[in-house]
Formats: sequence, structure tokens, C-alpha cells
Amino acid sequence: MANLINEPRMARAIDHVVLPAESLEAARARYSTLGFTVAPDGLHPFGTENACIYLPDGTFLEPLAIAQREDCEASARKGNVFTARDQAWRFRNGENGFSALAMATGDARRDHKTFRKAGFSAGKKLAFSRKVVDAKGRQGKAAFLLAFAADLRSPDAFFFTCEKIRAPKIDRGMLQAHENGVTGILQVVMSEQNPTDFQYLLQEVVNNRNDEAHSFGLEIEASNGSIDVMTPEGIEVHFGVRRASADRGLRFEGLILSVRSVEALEAYLGRHGISYREMHGRIIVDAAPGQGLFLAFQGPV
Repeated sequence: MANLINEPRMARAIDHVVLPAESLEAARARYSTLGFTVAPDGLHPFGTENACIYLPDGTFLEPLAIAQREDCEASARKGNVFTARDQAWRFRNGENGFSALAMATGDARRDHKTFRKAGFSAGKKLAFSRKVVDAKGRQGKAAFLLAFAADLRSPDAFFFTCEKIRAPKIDRGMLQAHENGVTGILQVVMSEQNPTDFQYLLQEVVNNRNDEAHSFGLEIEASNGSIDVMTPEGIEVHFGVRRASADRGLRFEGLILSVRSVEALEAYLGRHGISYREMHGRIIVDAAPGQGLFLAFQGPV
């Protein structure tokens, strides 16, 4: 299945993560309590809506809810991979979690062809546009082209590359300032009983054939962070988290986020009554209603 042509590659950058939520109200309340600045609601033309959390490093978190279920279902029937995968994820896992990873690209059409050739295409490309609002209420329009990748053995995780066809002319500066001091994504954490079974898929998604095996799985470097796939034992040892399912297949579990000061973060969490624990030099906040993944916070090294 893998594309084994020996040619030099430049690893893609992590663009954002997709976080299914029961409602944007629940996600906004939880992430605001955690000290994040949450953007105004955004509506997709195919029935989903988001309330994004933009980070200073250019990545973002995308809490995603259903705005119009009928529109979602109709678009899925017409071949919209994004809504079809979202509907399937919610059917299997509920309304609160971590379903997809998006990588930045400058050429989604080429990515689609590459995924098809490698045997990992998840379906048709998706082009769409939507209105975007900044913290001061100013509006702009963004347009995107997505190319999807997945593995049939892994129904609870999918990937796509995201090409920004049109960038909105708005100021995100205020939206990128967070009271908790978060500055970016360091690592996406996944789980699977035998991580190397999915190394070729991950190599294509990240566009990097070099992965590093370790005692609890494997890690592959993006240009701005990494994706680490750990065994269930690995995520428990490193993060104190138990894998939610005994089924095989990749599952997204959490994120390691960079913060300006661990001490300041601890003080913030304490003031707001948020439970956390310290493990391996990180502050870890478990998943909760509105927050469908664990968050590990790491200070400057």
C-alpha cells in the first residue's frame, strides 16, 4: 500500500486538530475555564459549526458541533468525507472527543493524488468557504481545499491536508493570546496496540518517511511538532491515561501544548479549581465534558 519511491520530502506542518463536541456552548465554557481565548462561532456550509482556539505558533484547536443535522447527513450522502467521517465518529464514540488531524499543505490536489497512489485516500477532495469573525467582530472570508487520508483498519481516526485558498483579512492577534500562557502544539498523541502497523499511513500524512521507534511505539516528526503513537501501556505510563477502547486501530488521545510558564499555569488552574496532575515534568488535565481529549502542558526546555 505504501508509496516507496525513494525521493526527498519536506515534512508537512501540523495545522489543526478536530475535536467533536456535543455543543459549542459546552466546548466554549470548558476551554474558557481552562484559560483559552475562544473565537466566535463559525458555520460551515455543510451543517457543522466550530469555535476555534488559535495558538501563537499558527496551529489551532477546532471544537466541532452539529449545527444542522439534516445538512450534515445530506452532504455525507453526496460524498462529503468530512461530514461522513464526523457522523461515523460520533456514532461510534459519542459527542465528545478527538477525531482528526489536519496537516498544512500548499497543494491539496497533489496530496489527493499521492494518497490515492499510496492506497490511503479516504474519498473526494472538499472545497468550501466560510465567514470568519475576529475578536472585534470584523468579518472576513476564508476558503479551503482538503484532501483526505485514512486506513480502513482504523475507523476512529482520519487525516486530511488543508490548503488555504483564501485567507481572511482579519486580525487574529487578540484571539491568539491565552490567559493560561499556551503558545502552541508540541505533540499529537495517539494510541494503538501495535503502532508500527500504521507507520506507512502516518508517513504519507506527515510526508516524512523517517519515523523513530521507541519502547512504547513510534514517533514521526512534522515540521512544527510530532505525532507519537503509543501502546495503551505507553499512554498510561507517560500521561496516566487509559485507552478508551480495546478495539484495534489508531485513536487520538491528547495533545502536548507548550506554555510560557508551568508555574503560572499551575497558579491559574488552582485559582479556577481545575484538577490536574504532574507527570514527567508536565501538567496534565484529563478529558472532561466539552474537552474530549487530555491536555498535557510543557514549559520551555
